[in-house]
Amino acid sequence: MKRVFLQIFLCFLLIPSMSSGKDLYEEQLDKGIRNSEPYSYLLIKQSKANSAKSKIMLKEALKYSPDLPAVYFELSKDSFSFSPEGMFKAVDYMLQGISAYKRNFWWLFMMAGSLFTSMILSLIISMVIIILIRLAGDIPLLSHDINEANNKALLLLILIVAVISPLFLTGGLLVIIGLYMKKWDRISVYFYLLFLLISPWLFNTASMFFNAPSSGKLKAVVQVNESKGNRYALSILRGRDDPVELFSYALALKREGGYNEAMDIYNKLIVKRPDPRLYNNLANCYVAINDIEKAKELYRKSIELQPFPSALYNLSEVSRETLDFEKGDEYFQSAQILDRDAVSGFRAIFSMNPNRVVMDESLPVSTLWGYADVKATGASNMDLSTVPPALIPVIAVFMVILFYIFTRRFKHTAYRCKRCGSILCNKCEKRILWGRMCLQCYRSLVKLDELDAKERIARVLTVYEYQKRRRDIIKIISFIIPGSGQIYAGNVLYGLLFLWPFLFFLFIPITNLIFAPETSYFSHNWLSWGAFLLMAIVYFMSNIITRRRLAKGWL
Repeated sequence: MKRVFLQIFLCFLLIPSMSSGKDLYEEQLDKGIRNSEPYSYLLIKQSKANSAKSKIMLKEALKYSPDLPAVYFELSKDSFSFSPEGMFKAVDYMLQGISAYKRNFWWLFMMAGSLFTSMILSLIISMVIIILIRLAGDIPLLSHDINEANNKALLLLILIVAVISPLFLTGGLLVIIGLYMKKWDRISVYFYLLFLLISPWLFNTASMFFNAPSSGKLKAVVQVNESKGNRYALSILRGRDDPVELFSYALALKREGGYNEAMDIYNKLIVKRPDPRLYNNLANCYVAINDIEKAKELYRKSIELQPFPSALYNLSEVSRETLDFEKGDEYFQSAQILDRDAVSGFRAIFSMNPNRVVMDESLPVSTLWGYADVKATGASNMDLSTVPPALIPVIAVFMVILFYIFTRRFKHTAYRCKRCGSILCNKCEKRILWGRMCLQCYRSLVKLDELDAKERIARVLTVYEYQKRRRDIIKIISFIIPGSGQIYAGNVLYGLLFLWPFLFFLFIPITNLIFAPETSYFSHNWLSWGAFLLMAIVYFMSNIITRRRLAKGWL
């Protein structure tokens, strides 16, 4: 209930015209505001409480915020029925909602944060699971090697990195158990060490996703450039020197009628770096003060640098205003060729108002991302390391070199008999036997005449019990976590190809709750349901493949 009252308060705070006699929608457009998201969110909430008028309210919400994905998703749910028409409408609205992400910075930003965080968490947890599965079986092998050759105790020195961070402890354990992996399975160890190498950049990026929503300047920049509001930008971006902030401040000034100050800022930015967007918006200011000839000159400069649909459309409008209809039609056609949908959007809100007769250019999403990266990112290790972030890649490179040396130096390590699980090594078993079997298992298969019948049967029963217990463990842990059975059986890399995607899809619905755009009432539900579906596919594929390989005796 408190959240609802807060939303209502924000609506009245951000949209004071609700209490005036003038049409709210038209007044917002006159201010250059085409996305009144607080009001749209309120309409969505009201539609859920009034099912009879829900579609009308959602259509109204879409009118006020055509770039808000939440409206399309709610319309998709409201339109769904089991008739062909209902399913077609639901899918169409869903696709429109997904398409709206590229026009809504915060929704796209939060979804990227969710996916990025899920990727990092799933990788770390995958490696921890590999260690937990393999460590119990590999510790006896390591102990056997140390007993046979004391110099192999040097392997344990790698665990000194444990004092640095849990991430390096994981890496150290992987280096040790990696010596007992197959040649190709060691790729998973190198992959994790590569992750450690670039972890400062990864954690800096993760820090950006966590810190950006609290940046007032970023919120102001996004609000202006996505036509959501001007007043907050005017209050927080005044007196800034950053080009992105200056551009956004000038755009807010122009929309609120501060044409002269906006022109001063645009001219200052043009001196530093000529840009077609700057010329277009500067020309719009001259249109507002009725200096049409100067505006035409600036539109042409903008088109010379890069032909934007907005500049061509604006030039067509001012050409017609000066009765040059032939040129006006020519520029209008050129604008339509570049982007017909954009021109249709311009015409849909046309009015004899400075913010509607000609169209402003805003900063592209790529620029907003770059600005967020600069303003919301800093050197960070997310409190997971006791050493400075700059030293982490150095330590990671050292671990890579050390692992390579270990694999070259200790080529012959202990192993288990594939039939009974006994621990063997080249030092204690002099003869090279086929199939990595112990002498007893080899004799029970090949030298039948040398074994008593009771001894041979006892050996067969021992092998049967060991293999049955092993297969049961593989089935059980595969049922719990996909890929874990393959890892237990020694196919680490193959198991990781199932385990990591499964955990990635598992984390997405959780991180979606953390990276909820704008308000926690609305999130990336379509992404969560898609993740659940893909998670189920990975789960069943992993279990089917594991059971088939067990049945054929390949595990």
